[in-house]
Amino acid sequence: MSYTPSTAEQVFALRVNAGIEELAQSERFATASPDMVEAIVNGIGQFAAGEFAPLARVGDTEGARLIDGMVRLPAGYAEAYQAYVDQGWNAISGAEEFGGQGLPFTLAACVLENLGAANMGFSLLPMLTVGAIDAIEKHGSEGQKAMYLAKLISGEWPGTMNLTEPQAGSDVGALRTIATPTADGKYLLKGTKIYITWGEHELAENIIHLVLARTPGAPAGSRGISLFIVPRFHVNADGSLGAKNDVKAVSLEHKLGIHASPTCVMSYGDNDTCIGELIGAENEGLKCMFTMMNSARINVGAQGVMVAEAALQRASAYARDRIQSARAGSADKSPVAIIEHPDVRRMLLRMRALTEGARALLYYTCGQVDRGTLSDTNAAARADVLVPLIKAWGTDIGCEVASLGLQIHGGMGFIEETGAAQHYRDARITPIYEGTNGIQAADLVTRKLGLEGGGVFAALMAEIVRDANSNREEQLADLGCKCAEIGAWMISDARLDDKLAGSVPFLEMCAVAVAGWQLLRQSIAAASVGGALSKTKPIVAEWFLGNLVPAALGLRYSAMPDADLLYALDAETLAG
Repeated sequence: MSYTPSTAEQVFALRVNAGIEELAQSERFATASPDMVEAIVNGIGQFAAGEFAPLARVGDTEGARLIDGMVRLPAGYAEAYQAYVDQGWNAISGAEEFGGQGLPFTLAACVLENLGAANMGFSLLPMLTVGAIDAIEKHGSEGQKAMYLAKLISGEWPGTMNLTEPQAGSDVGALRTIATPTADGKYLLKGTKIYITWGEHELAENIIHLVLARTPGAPAGSRGISLFIVPRFHVNADGSLGAKNDVKAVSLEHKLGIHASPTCVMSYGDNDTCIGELIGAENEGLKCMFTMMNSARINVGAQGVMVAEAALQRASAYARDRIQSARAGSADKSPVAIIEHPDVRRMLLRMRALTEGARALLYYTCGQVDRGTLSDTNAAARADVLVPLIKAWGTDIGCEVASLGLQIHGGMGFIEETGAAQHYRDARITPIYEGTNGIQAADLVTRKLGLEGGGVFAALMAEIVRDANSNREEQLADLGCKCAEIGAWMISDARLDDKLAGSVPFLEMCAVAVAGWQLLRQSIAAASVGGALSKTKPIVAEWFLGNLVPAALGLRYSAMPDADLLYALDAETLAG
Protein backbone atom coordinates (compact mmCIF):
# COMPACT_ATOMS: atom_id res chain seq x y z
CA MET A 1 0.00 0.00 0.00
CA SER A 2 1.27 3.46 -0.84
CA TYR A 3 1.55 6.30 1.69
CA THR A 4 -0.79 9.26 1.24
CA PRO A 5 0.55 12.40 2.97
CA SER A 6 -1.83 13.94 5.52
CA THR A 7 -1.05 17.40 4.21
CA ALA A 8 -4.32 19.13 5.08
CA GLU A 9 -4.31 17.66 8.61
CA GLN A 10 -0.71 18.72 9.19
CA VAL A 11 -1.12 22.27 7.89
CA PHE A 12 -4.25 22.64 10.03
CA ALA A 13 -2.48 21.35 13.17
CA LEU A 14 0.49 23.62 12.48
CA ARG A 15 -1.84 26.61 12.28
CA VAL A 16 -4.26 25.81 15.12
CA ASN A 17 -2.14 23.88 17.62
CA ALA A 18 1.39 25.11 17.01
CA GLY A 19 0.31 28.65 16.14
CA ILE A 20 2.73 28.77 13.21
CA GLU A 21 1.32 32.05 11.91
CA GLU A 22 1.97 33.70 15.27
CA LEU A 23 5.52 32.32 15.28
CA ALA A 24 6.05 33.90 11.85
CA GLN A 25 5.38 37.32 13.37
CA SER A 26 8.76 37.11 15.12
CA GLU A 27 11.89 38.30 13.33
CA ARG A 28 13.57 34.93 13.81
CA PHE A 29 10.82 32.92 12.09
CA ALA A 30 9.60 35.59 9.64
CA THR A 31 10.27 33.33 6.64
CA ALA A 32 7.68 30.80 7.90
CA SER A 33 4.91 32.48 5.92
CA PRO A 34 1.70 30.56 5.17
CA ASP A 35 2.88 29.95 1.60
CA MET A 36 6.25 28.70 2.80
CA VAL A 37 4.66 26.40 5.39
CA GLU A 38 2.28 24.91 2.87
CA ALA A 39 5.07 24.44 0.33
CA ILE A 40 7.21 22.61 2.90
CA VAL A 41 4.40 20.34 4.07
CA ASN A 42 3.37 19.53 0.50
CA GLY A 43 6.96 19.01 -0.58
CA ILE A 44 8.01 16.68 2.19
CA GLY A 45 4.79 14.71 1.81
CA GLN A 46 5.51 14.12 -1.86
CA PHE A 47 9.13 13.28 -1.12
CA ALA A 48 8.23 10.80 1.62
CA ALA A 49 5.60 9.13 -0.55
CA GLY A 50 7.94 8.94 -3.55
CA GLU A 51 11.28 8.07 -1.94
CA PHE A 52 10.84 6.59 1.55
CA ALA A 53 7.50 4.74 1.31
CA PRO A 54 8.48 2.40 -1.57
CA LEU A 55 11.39 1.13 0.56
CA ALA A 56 9.35 0.33 3.67
CA ARG A 57 8.47 -3.24 2.76
CA VAL A 58 11.95 -4.34 1.65
CA GLY A 59 13.37 -2.57 4.68
CA ASP A 60 11.23 -4.79 6.88
CA THR A 61 11.71 -8.09 5.04
CA GLU A 62 15.39 -7.75 4.13
CA GLY A 63 16.51 -5.27 6.77
CA ALA A 64 20.03 -4.15 7.59
CA ARG A 65 22.95 -6.59 7.43
CA LEU A 66 26.47 -6.40 8.84
CA ILE A 67 28.93 -7.56 6.16
CA ASP A 68 32.70 -7.32 6.71
CA GLY A 69 32.26 -4.60 9.34
CA MET A 70 29.93 -2.43 7.23
CA VAL A 71 26.17 -2.22 7.64
CA ARG A 72 24.45 -2.70 4.29
CA LEU A 73 20.91 -1.55 3.56
CA PRO A 74 18.60 -2.79 0.80
CA ALA A 75 18.90 -1.35 -2.69
CA GLY A 76 17.50 2.16 -2.95
CA TYR A 77 18.24 3.33 0.59
CA ALA A 78 21.49 5.12 -0.23
CA GLU A 79 19.91 6.95 -3.16
CA ALA A 80 16.85 7.98 -1.13
CA TYR A 81 18.99 9.33 1.70
CA GLN A 82 21.20 11.25 -0.71
CA ALA A 83 18.10 12.81 -2.26
CA TYR A 84 16.92 13.77 1.23
CA VAL A 85 20.22 15.56 1.88
CA ASP A 86 20.44 17.13 -1.56
CA GLN A 87 16.93 18.60 -1.32
CA GLY A 88 17.73 20.24 2.03
CA TRP A 89 15.09 18.52 4.17
CA ASN A 90 17.50 17.88 7.04
CA ALA A 91 18.36 21.59 7.29
CA ILE A 92 14.84 22.94 7.89
CA SER A 93 15.40 24.18 11.45
CA GLY A 94 19.19 24.34 11.42
CA ALA A 95 21.07 27.53 12.27
CA GLU A 96 21.48 29.72 9.21
CA GLU A 97 25.14 30.46 10.00
CA PHE A 98 25.87 26.77 9.43
CA GLY A 99 23.76 26.34 6.30
CA GLY A 100 20.38 25.70 7.89
CA GLN A 101 17.13 27.38 6.95
CA GLY A 102 16.40 28.75 10.42
CA LEU A 103 12.73 27.70 10.34
CA PRO A 104 10.76 26.59 13.42
CA PHE A 105 11.44 23.25 15.10
CA THR A 106 7.75 22.57 14.52
CA LEU A 107 8.31 22.35 10.77
CA ALA A 108 11.25 20.00 11.26
CA ALA A 109 8.93 17.79 13.32
CA CYS A 110 6.48 17.80 10.40
CA VAL A 111 9.27 16.67 8.07
CA LEU A 112 9.99 13.72 10.37
CA GLU A 113 6.29 12.89 10.73
CA ASN A 114 6.01 12.39 6.98
CA LEU A 115 9.23 10.41 6.71
CA GLY A 116 8.26 8.16 9.61
CA ALA A 117 4.71 7.52 8.45
CA ALA A 118 6.18 6.48 5.10
CA ASN A 119 9.04 4.39 6.54
CA MET A 120 9.52 4.47 10.29
CA GLY A 121 12.81 2.56 10.51
CA PHE A 122 14.46 4.75 7.86
CA SER A 123 13.29 7.95 9.57
CA LEU A 124 15.37 7.13 12.65
CA LEU A 125 18.51 8.06 10.72
CA PRO A 126 17.72 11.79 10.45
CA MET A 127 15.93 11.78 13.81
CA LEU A 128 19.05 10.81 15.75
CA THR A 129 21.07 13.53 14.02
CA VAL A 130 18.84 16.13 15.69
CA GLY A 131 20.24 15.24 19.11
CA ALA A 132 23.84 15.56 17.95
CA ILE A 133 23.13 18.97 16.44
CA ASP A 134 21.44 20.18 19.63
CA ALA A 135 24.26 19.03 21.88
CA ILE A 136 27.06 20.57 19.81
CA GLU A 137 25.11 23.77 19.19
CA LYS A 138 24.40 24.31 22.90
CA HIS A 139 27.51 22.88 24.55
CA GLY A 140 30.25 22.61 21.93
CA SER A 141 33.20 24.96 21.46
CA GLU A 142 33.31 27.40 18.57
CA GLY A 143 35.84 25.13 16.89
CA GLN A 144 33.58 22.11 17.26
CA LYS A 145 30.64 24.02 15.84
CA ALA A 146 32.70 25.10 12.85
CA MET A 147 34.03 21.59 12.33
CA TYR A 148 30.81 19.58 12.60
CA LEU A 149 27.58 21.58 12.50
CA ALA A 150 27.36 22.39 8.79
CA LYS A 151 27.73 18.72 7.80
CA LEU A 152 25.33 17.55 10.52
CA ILE A 153 22.71 20.17 9.67
CA SER A 154 22.83 19.27 5.98
CA GLY A 155 22.58 15.59 6.90
CA GLU A 156 25.74 14.81 4.94
CA TRP A 157 27.18 13.47 8.20
CA PRO A 158 24.50 11.88 10.40
CA GLY A 159 24.91 11.70 14.16
CA THR A 160 24.26 9.08 16.83
CA MET A 161 23.69 8.96 20.58
CA ASN A 162 25.78 6.41 22.53
CA LEU A 163 24.42 6.08 26.06
CA THR A 164 23.49 2.49 26.89
CA GLU A 165 25.91 -0.24 27.96
CA PRO A 166 25.27 -3.93 28.68
CA GLN A 167 25.25 -3.40 32.46
CA ALA A 168 23.72 0.09 32.36
CA GLY A 169 20.29 0.45 30.80
CA SER A 170 18.18 3.28 32.18
CA ASP A 171 20.81 3.79 34.91
CA VAL A 172 23.16 5.91 32.83
CA GLY A 173 25.36 6.59 35.84
CA ALA A 174 26.45 2.94 35.87
CA LEU A 175 28.32 3.21 32.56
CA ARG A 176 31.95 2.02 32.40
CA THR A 177 33.32 3.41 29.12
CA ILE A 178 36.52 5.25 29.95
CA ALA A 179 37.88 8.44 28.38
CA THR A 180 41.54 9.06 29.22
CA PRO A 181 43.02 12.54 28.57
CA THR A 182 45.94 12.85 26.16
CA ALA A 183 48.69 15.44 26.00
CA ASP A 184 47.07 17.28 23.07
CA GLY A 185 43.75 17.91 24.83
CA LYS A 186 41.92 14.97 23.23
CA TYR A 187 40.76 11.75 24.93
CA LEU A 188 41.26 8.06 24.29
CA LEU A 189 37.97 6.18 24.64
CA LYS A 190 37.54 2.52 25.44
CA GLY A 191 34.31 0.63 25.98
CA THR A 192 31.21 -0.96 24.49
CA LYS A 193 27.85 0.62 23.76
CA ILE A 194 24.65 -1.24 22.87
CA TYR A 195 21.37 -0.33 21.17
CA ILE A 196 23.06 2.31 19.01
CA THR A 197 20.60 3.33 16.32
CA TRP A 198 22.22 3.69 12.89
CA GLY A 199 25.62 3.31 14.58
CA GLU A 200 27.23 2.10 11.35
CA HIS A 201 26.05 2.14 7.73
CA GLU A 202 27.02 2.82 4.13
CA LEU A 203 24.68 5.77 3.55
CA ALA A 204 27.18 8.50 4.57
CA GLU A 205 30.93 8.92 4.35
CA ASN A 206 31.23 9.92 8.01
CA ILE A 207 29.18 9.41 11.18
CA ILE A 208 29.49 11.65 14.23
CA HIS A 209 29.06 9.60 17.40
CA LEU A 210 28.23 11.36 20.66
CA VAL A 211 29.49 9.08 23.41
CA LEU A 212 28.97 9.22 27.16
CA ALA A 213 32.05 8.09 29.10
CA ARG A 214 33.77 8.48 32.44
CA THR A 215 37.16 10.16 32.92
CA PRO A 216 39.70 8.73 35.39
CA GLY A 217 38.88 9.76 38.96
CA ALA A 218 35.43 11.08 38.03
CA PRO A 219 32.74 11.08 40.74
CA ALA A 220 30.60 7.96 40.96
CA GLY A 221 27.20 7.75 39.35
CA SER A 222 25.67 10.21 36.93
CA ARG A 223 27.67 13.14 38.39
CA GLY A 224 30.82 11.70 36.85
CA ILE A 225 29.87 11.26 33.22
CA SER A 226 31.11 13.38 30.31
CA LEU A 227 30.15 13.65 26.65
CA PHE A 228 32.53 13.21 23.72
CA ILE A 229 32.46 13.67 19.96
CA VAL A 230 33.86 10.54 18.32
CA PRO A 231 33.79 10.65 14.49
CA ARG A 232 33.94 7.46 12.45
CA PHE A 233 36.68 9.13 10.41
CA HIS A 234 38.94 11.79 11.84
CA VAL A 235 38.32 15.25 10.41
CA ASN A 236 41.28 17.33 9.27
CA ALA A 237 41.57 21.06 9.95
CA ASP A 238 40.39 21.85 6.41
CA GLY A 239 37.27 19.69 6.86
CA SER A 240 38.52 16.78 4.76
CA LEU A 241 38.42 13.27 6.13
CA GLY A 242 41.47 11.65 7.63
CA ALA A 243 42.13 8.13 8.86
CA LYS A 244 39.50 5.76 10.24
CA ASN A 245 38.95 6.12 13.98
CA ASP A 246 39.18 3.08 16.26
CA VAL A 247 35.44 2.50 16.38
CA LYS A 248 33.37 -0.25 14.80
CA ALA A 249 30.08 -2.11 14.87
CA VAL A 250 30.67 -5.63 16.13
CA SER A 251 27.12 -6.92 15.71
CA LEU A 252 23.52 -6.01 14.89
CA GLU A 253 20.58 -6.76 17.15
CA HIS A 254 17.83 -9.02 15.83
CA LYS A 255 14.67 -7.12 16.67
CA LEU A 256 10.89 -7.39 16.73
CA GLY A 257 10.50 -4.45 14.33
CA ILE A 258 12.16 -1.40 12.71
CA HIS A 259 14.30 -3.81 10.69
CA ALA A 260 15.45 -1.07 8.32
CA SER A 261 17.09 0.70 11.26
CA PRO A 262 20.38 -0.99 12.19
CA THR A 263 20.69 -1.29 15.96
CA CYS A 264 24.38 -1.76 16.59
CA VAL A 265 26.69 -2.98 19.30
CA MET A 266 29.55 -0.48 19.04
CA SER A 267 33.09 -1.08 20.25
CA TYR A 268 35.37 1.88 21.00
CA GLY A 269 39.13 1.55 21.37
CA ASP A 270 39.77 -2.11 20.55
CA ASN A 271 43.27 -1.01 19.46
CA ASP A 272 43.56 1.71 22.11
CA THR A 273 43.49 4.44 19.45
CA CYS A 274 39.90 5.72 19.61
CA ILE A 275 40.16 9.51 19.80
CA GLY A 276 37.35 11.78 20.94
CA GLU A 277 36.79 15.42 21.86
CA LEU A 278 35.14 16.56 25.06
CA ILE A 279 31.91 18.56 24.69
CA GLY A 280 31.59 21.14 27.43
CA ALA A 281 33.47 20.45 30.66
CA GLU A 282 34.28 17.14 32.30
CA ASN A 283 31.43 15.69 34.38
CA GLU A 284 28.82 17.77 32.54
CA GLY A 285 27.67 14.91 30.35
CA LEU A 286 24.32 14.62 32.11
CA LYS A 287 23.46 18.23 31.20
CA CYS A 288 24.49 17.63 27.60
CA MET A 289 22.54 14.38 27.54
CA PHE A 290 19.31 16.08 28.59
CA THR A 291 19.78 18.58 25.77
CA MET A 292 19.96 15.69 23.33
CA MET A 293 17.07 13.82 24.90
CA ASN A 294 14.53 16.62 25.07
CA SER A 295 14.04 16.92 21.31
CA ALA A 296 14.59 13.17 20.90
CA ARG A 297 11.71 12.44 23.27
CA ILE A 298 9.41 14.76 21.36
CA ASN A 299 10.38 13.08 18.10
CA VAL A 300 9.86 9.62 19.58
CA GLY A 301 6.41 10.76 20.69
CA ALA A 302 5.94 11.83 17.09
CA GLN A 303 6.72 8.27 16.06
CA GLY A 304 3.48 7.29 17.74
CA VAL A 305 1.70 9.66 15.35
CA MET A 306 3.73 8.32 12.42
CA VAL A 307 2.91 4.66 12.95
CA ALA A 308 -0.69 5.48 13.90
CA GLU A 309 -1.19 7.39 10.65
CA ALA A 310 0.29 4.55 8.60
CA ALA A 311 -1.80 1.92 10.40
CA LEU A 312 -4.95 4.02 10.03
CA GLN A 313 -4.43 4.44 6.31
CA ARG A 314 -3.86 0.72 5.80
CA ALA A 315 -6.82 -0.33 7.95
CA SER A 316 -9.15 2.19 6.28
CA ALA A 317 -8.22 0.93 2.82
CA TYR A 318 -8.78 -2.68 3.88
CA ALA A 319 -12.12 -1.87 5.52
CA ARG A 320 -13.36 -0.21 2.33
CA ASP A 321 -12.33 -3.16 0.16
CA ARG A 322 -13.08 -6.19 2.31
CA ILE A 323 -16.62 -7.55 1.67
CA GLN A 324 -18.03 -9.57 4.56
CA SER A 325 -21.61 -10.28 5.70
CA ALA A 326 -24.70 -8.13 5.50
CA ARG A 327 -25.10 -5.19 7.81
CA ALA A 328 -27.03 -6.18 10.93
CA GLY A 329 -30.72 -5.30 10.70
CA SER A 330 -30.57 -4.48 7.01
CA ALA A 331 -33.41 -5.70 4.78
CA ASP A 332 -30.82 -6.25 2.06
CA LYS A 333 -28.90 -9.39 3.02
CA SER A 334 -26.13 -8.77 0.51
CA PRO A 335 -22.61 -8.73 1.95
CA VAL A 336 -21.14 -5.25 2.42
CA ALA A 337 -17.70 -3.76 2.93
CA ILE A 338 -16.73 -4.25 6.57
CA ILE A 339 -16.54 -0.47 7.01
CA GLU A 340 -20.36 -0.58 7.12
CA HIS A 341 -20.39 -2.69 10.30
CA PRO A 342 -20.74 -0.75 13.58
CA ASP A 343 -17.79 -2.34 15.39
CA VAL A 344 -15.41 -1.66 12.51
CA ARG A 345 -16.68 1.92 12.45
CA ARG A 346 -16.02 2.13 16.18
CA MET A 347 -12.44 0.94 15.73
CA LEU A 348 -11.77 3.24 12.79
CA LEU A 349 -13.18 6.26 14.58
CA ARG A 350 -11.15 5.44 17.69
CA MET A 351 -8.02 5.09 15.56
CA ARG A 352 -8.70 8.42 13.91
CA ALA A 353 -9.49 10.25 17.15
CA LEU A 354 -6.36 8.90 18.82
CA THR A 355 -4.15 9.73 15.83
CA GLU A 356 -5.48 13.26 15.43
CA GLY A 357 -5.42 13.85 19.18
CA ALA A 358 -1.78 12.75 19.40
CA ARG A 359 -0.89 14.94 16.41
CA ALA A 360 -2.61 17.93 18.03
CA LEU A 361 -0.63 17.34 21.24
CA LEU A 362 2.59 16.93 19.23
CA TYR A 363 2.29 20.23 17.39
CA TYR A 364 1.11 22.07 20.47
CA THR A 365 4.26 20.86 22.25
CA CYS A 366 6.49 21.83 19.33
CA GLY A 367 4.92 25.28 19.20
CA GLN A 368 5.73 25.81 22.87
CA VAL A 369 9.33 24.72 22.23
CA ASP A 370 9.64 27.29 19.44
CA ARG A 371 8.21 30.01 21.67
CA GLY A 372 10.79 29.07 24.27
CA THR A 373 13.56 29.79 21.76
CA LEU A 374 12.04 33.26 21.36
CA SER A 375 12.71 33.93 25.07
CA ASP A 376 9.15 33.12 26.16
CA THR A 377 10.02 31.55 29.51
CA ASN A 378 6.44 30.55 30.24
CA ALA A 379 6.24 28.61 26.98
CA ALA A 380 9.60 26.97 27.62
CA ALA A 381 8.44 25.81 31.06
CA ARG A 382 5.15 24.54 29.62
CA ALA A 383 7.09 22.61 26.97
CA ASP A 384 9.04 20.92 29.76
CA VAL A 385 5.76 19.68 31.24
CA LEU A 386 4.44 18.56 27.86
CA VAL A 387 7.49 16.53 26.77
CA PRO A 388 6.77 13.45 28.95
CA LEU A 389 3.11 13.60 27.89
CA ILE A 390 3.81 13.45 24.16
CA LYS A 391 6.57 10.89 24.52
CA ALA A 392 4.61 8.48 26.71
CA TRP A 393 1.01 8.94 25.59
CA GLY A 394 1.97 9.49 21.96
CA THR A 395 3.84 6.17 21.81
CA ASP A 396 1.12 4.31 23.71
CA ILE A 397 -1.31 5.64 21.10
CA GLY A 398 0.91 4.37 18.30
CA CYS A 399 0.81 0.88 19.80
CA GLU A 400 -2.95 0.94 20.33
CA VAL A 401 -3.78 2.26 16.88
CA ALA A 402 -1.45 -0.28 15.24
CA SER A 403 -3.15 -3.03 17.26
CA LEU A 404 -6.61 -1.85 16.23
CA GLY A 405 -5.47 -1.73 12.61
CA LEU A 406 -4.39 -5.34 12.83
CA GLN A 407 -7.75 -6.23 14.43
CA ILE A 408 -9.65 -4.66 11.53
CA HIS A 409 -7.71 -6.89 9.17
CA GLY A 410 -8.81 -9.92 11.18
CA GLY A 411 -6.82 -13.06 10.48
CA MET A 412 -5.16 -11.38 7.52
CA GLY A 413 -3.67 -8.85 9.90
CA PHE A 414 -1.74 -11.66 11.57
CA ILE A 415 -0.35 -12.66 8.19
CA GLU A 416 2.75 -10.72 7.23
CA GLU A 417 1.80 -10.22 3.58
CA THR A 418 -0.81 -7.55 4.40
CA GLY A 419 1.75 -5.28 6.09
CA ALA A 420 -0.50 -4.59 9.09
CA ALA A 421 1.76 -6.59 11.39
CA GLN A 422 4.77 -4.42 10.52
CA HIS A 423 3.14 -1.36 12.05
CA TYR A 424 2.40 -3.33 15.22
CA ARG A 425 5.98 -4.61 15.43
CA ASP A 426 7.56 -1.26 14.59
CA ALA A 427 5.45 0.60 17.15
CA ARG A 428 6.37 -1.53 20.14
CA ILE A 429 9.86 -0.14 20.63
CA THR A 430 8.64 3.44 21.01
CA PRO A 431 7.38 3.16 24.63
CA ILE A 432 10.80 1.71 25.53
CA TYR A 433 13.58 3.80 24.03
CA GLU A 434 14.58 7.39 24.87
CA GLY A 435 13.45 6.69 28.43
CA THR A 436 10.70 4.15 29.03
CA ASN A 437 7.19 5.46 29.47
CA GLY A 438 7.37 4.63 33.16
CA ILE A 439 10.41 6.90 33.36
CA GLN A 440 8.45 9.63 31.57
CA ALA A 441 5.68 9.34 34.16
CA ALA A 442 8.22 9.47 36.97
CA ASP A 443 9.80 12.54 35.38
CA LEU A 444 6.39 14.20 35.27
CA VAL A 445 5.53 13.68 38.94
CA THR A 446 9.00 14.15 40.45
CA ARG A 447 10.44 16.96 38.31
CA LYS A 448 8.02 18.62 35.93
CA LEU A 449 5.02 18.83 38.24
CA GLY A 450 6.92 20.97 40.73
CA LEU A 451 8.21 23.57 38.26
CA GLU A 452 7.71 27.03 39.77
CA GLY A 453 6.12 25.46 42.81
CA GLY A 454 3.53 23.70 40.67
CA GLY A 455 2.52 26.92 38.95
CA VAL A 456 3.39 25.80 35.41
CA PHE A 457 1.21 22.70 35.60
CA ALA A 458 -1.61 24.52 37.40
CA ALA A 459 -1.68 27.26 34.73
CA LEU A 460 -1.91 24.66 31.96
CA MET A 461 -4.86 22.90 33.59
CA ALA A 462 -6.57 26.21 34.41
CA GLU A 463 -6.44 27.19 30.74
CA ILE A 464 -7.96 23.86 29.72
CA VAL A 465 -10.76 24.24 32.29
CA ARG A 466 -11.48 27.81 31.18
CA ASP A 467 -11.78 26.91 27.50
CA ALA A 468 -13.78 23.77 28.23
CA ASN A 469 -16.26 25.69 30.35
CA SER A 470 -16.56 28.41 27.71
CA ASN A 471 -17.57 25.77 25.18
CA ARG A 472 -19.78 23.77 27.57
CA GLU A 473 -17.51 20.74 27.53
CA GLU A 474 -18.21 19.73 31.11
CA GLN A 475 -16.34 16.44 31.13
CA LEU A 476 -13.18 18.02 29.73
CA ALA A 477 -13.44 20.75 32.36
CA ASP A 478 -13.92 18.07 35.01
CA LEU A 479 -10.85 16.21 33.75
CA GLY A 480 -8.74 19.37 33.89
CA CYS A 481 -9.94 20.02 37.45
CA LYS A 482 -9.17 16.45 38.52
CA CYS A 483 -5.67 16.64 37.01
CA ALA A 484 -5.07 19.90 38.89
CA GLU A 485 -6.31 18.39 42.17
CA ILE A 486 -4.18 15.27 41.84
CA GLY A 487 -1.17 17.37 40.88
CA ALA A 488 -1.63 19.52 43.99
CA TRP A 489 -1.93 16.37 46.15
CA MET A 490 1.26 14.94 44.65
CA ILE A 491 3.17 18.15 45.30
CA SER A 492 1.94 18.75 48.84
CA ASP A 493 0.84 15.50 50.49
CA ALA A 494 1.74 12.35 48.59
CA ARG A 495 4.60 10.09 49.63
CA LEU A 496 7.20 9.45 46.93
CA ASP A 497 6.06 5.84 46.52
CA ASP A 498 2.44 7.00 46.13
CA LYS A 499 3.44 9.53 43.46
CA LEU A 500 5.36 6.93 41.48
CA ALA A 501 2.66 4.28 41.88
CA GLY A 502 0.07 6.66 40.42
CA SER A 503 2.31 8.35 37.87
CA VAL A 504 1.34 6.35 34.76
CA PRO A 505 -2.45 6.79 35.04
CA PHE A 506 -1.89 10.41 36.06
CA LEU A 507 0.20 11.05 32.95
CA GLU A 508 -2.52 9.51 30.78
CA MET A 509 -5.15 11.74 32.37
CA CYS A 510 -3.05 14.83 31.70
CA ALA A 511 -2.23 13.85 28.12
CA VAL A 512 -5.87 13.17 27.29
CA ALA A 513 -6.84 16.51 28.83
CA VAL A 514 -4.34 18.44 26.71
CA ALA A 515 -5.07 16.47 23.54
CA GLY A 516 -8.82 16.86 24.04
CA TRP A 517 -8.36 20.59 24.57
CA GLN A 518 -6.35 20.90 21.37
CA LEU A 519 -8.92 18.88 19.41
CA LEU A 520 -11.62 21.18 20.78
CA ARG A 521 -9.64 24.12 19.39
CA GLN A 522 -9.43 22.34 16.04
CA SER A 523 -13.18 21.70 16.04
CA ILE A 524 -13.91 25.38 16.63
CA ALA A 525 -11.40 26.54 14.01
CA ALA A 526 -12.61 24.04 11.39
CA ALA A 527 -15.89 25.92 10.95
CA SER A 528 -14.02 28.77 9.28
CA VAL A 529 -11.95 26.70 6.84
CA GLY A 530 -14.74 24.85 5.06
CA GLY A 531 -14.14 21.73 3.01
CA ALA A 532 -13.68 18.27 4.47
CA LEU A 533 -12.17 19.54 7.72
CA SER A 534 -15.31 21.45 8.64
CA LYS A 535 -17.21 18.17 8.47
CA THR A 536 -14.75 15.74 10.00
CA LYS A 537 -13.14 17.74 12.81
CA PRO A 538 -16.29 18.31 14.91
CA ILE A 539 -17.12 14.59 14.69
CA VAL A 540 -13.62 13.43 15.62
CA ALA A 541 -13.41 15.92 18.48
CA GLU A 542 -16.87 14.98 19.75
CA TRP A 543 -15.94 11.29 19.75
CA PHE A 544 -12.69 11.99 21.58
CA LEU A 545 -14.38 14.20 24.18
CA GLY A 546 -17.29 11.83 24.62
CA ASN A 547 -15.33 8.57 24.84
CA LEU A 548 -11.68 9.09 25.74
CA VAL A 549 -12.16 11.92 28.23
CA PRO A 550 -14.67 9.97 30.40
CA ALA A 551 -12.33 6.96 30.33
CA ALA A 552 -9.46 9.18 31.50
CA LEU A 553 -11.65 10.53 34.30
CA GLY A 554 -12.05 6.96 35.47
CA LEU A 555 -8.29 6.77 36.13
CA ARG A 556 -8.38 9.31 38.95
CA TYR A 557 -8.49 6.68 41.70
CA SER A 558 -5.58 4.78 40.14
CA ALA A 559 -3.63 8.04 40.07
CA MET A 560 -3.98 8.47 43.85
CA PRO A 561 -3.10 5.02 45.18
CA ASP A 562 -1.76 3.75 48.46
CA ALA A 563 1.52 2.28 47.27
CA ASP A 564 1.72 -0.02 50.31
CA LEU A 565 -0.40 -2.54 48.39
CA LEU A 566 2.34 -2.83 45.79
CA TYR A 567 4.65 -4.10 48.50
CA ALA A 568 2.16 -6.30 50.35
CA LEU A 569 3.80 -9.31 48.72
CA ASP A 570 7.54 -9.81 49.04
CA ALA A 571 9.54 -9.94 45.82
CA GLU A 572 9.90 -13.73 45.78
CA THR A 573 6.16 -14.30 46.26
CA LEU A 574 5.22 -11.66 43.68
CA ALA A 575 7.54 -13.11 41.07
CA GLY A 576 6.71 -16.71 41.95
